[in-house]
Amino acid sequence: MPGLVLAASWSEAEVVLVESSVRRAEALRAEVHELGLGRVEILEGRAEELAHDPAYRGRFDLVTARSFGPPPVTAEIGAGFTAVDGILVVSEPPAPTERWPAEPLHRLGFDPPAFAEAAGAHFVCLRKRWVTPPDRPRRRGRPAKRTLW
Repeated sequence: MPGLVLAASWSEAEVVLVESSVRRAEALRAEVHELGLGRVEILEGRAEELAHDPAYRGRFDLVTARSFGPPPVTAEIGAGFTAVDGILVVSEPPAPTERWPAEPLHRLGFDPPAFAEAAGAHFVCLRKRWVTPPDRPRRRGRPAKRTLW
């Protein structure tokens, strides 16, 4: 749902939402239709796999994630979608922690994390500076089973 809020608020943005569940993807499509958001595309499938699809690999200037997974999983999969010079923005708990270590982020193509707050919400912002290695994200389920940190 946060993606729909962004799409409704940011009328000039092209929005692509990824959903692995068939039922939730269908519900999102219905909401997109009801809201008249024809510029919103719903991708149904595993993000680890879609991040390797040439149509989506390194394509997006802004990638957002909320409740997607722990930091290593989110960073690894998000890196596949984020364009060089783009930003991955992830909602975070209020107090910045060492959940986002610079060295493994660097190996994914990101600068060290920057923390931000807006309207009481907290975020980590990861600017991508170079291309993510072609073997990242790893195959289905692997990022969560064997995290990078």
